[in-house]
Amino acid sequence: MSCCTTPGGLLIASVQVARALKRHQGKVTVFVPHYAMSGGTLIALAADEIVMSPNAMLGAVDPQVEGLPASSLMKVVTEKPIEEIDDETLVLADMGRKATEEIAREVRALLPDPTTPEKAAEIAEILTDGRWTHDYGLSAREVADIGSSISQEMPREVMALMNLYQQPLRRSPAVEFSPYRRDPLPAINRRRGG
Repeated sequence: MSCCTTPGGLLIASVQVARALKRHQGKVTVFVPHYAMSGGTLIALAADEIVMSPNAMLGAVDPQVEGLPASSLMKVVTEKPIEEIDDETLVLADMGRKATEEIAREVRALLPDPTTPEKAAEIAEILTDGRWTHDYGLSAREVADIGSSISQEMPREVMALMNLYQQPLRRSPAVEFSPYRRDPLPAINRRRGG
């Protein structure tokens, strides 16, 4: 069991965690109570089962190069005459192409074993090709439509556990939503007869 709420972050760390989960001998369930964006999505994809709360989101795993979407950099190179593109943009686009191929290969390798190679390639392309902005949140329904198996049977205990951890202070305002009461202990104690 793993609980994943993350905005993403360093790719190498996400890949290391995802590969470790993939190698784990027992069943791996990843619970996504709020969001698992970018690298968090890679971690979730390595699980045998993904459980998302009704309002949880996963994100695309499209690479960003120097803060720019790799897919957009590659689009510039294909749509603009080469003599009008500066060398730095060409280098960044090349890095973006390589990064997209690398992440797509990682997604294909992480998907559960019953996934056919054709379906794995399709899912990898959808999640890496830049069809959404990098911070677009995919609902459980959208993830299921892509072809990943999703459950929305989030255990109340997982939400209660998440409520024990305060969210870090942010520099910019954000919205946090939890469909359960803020005080998790009375619910747990009632269930156990305490």
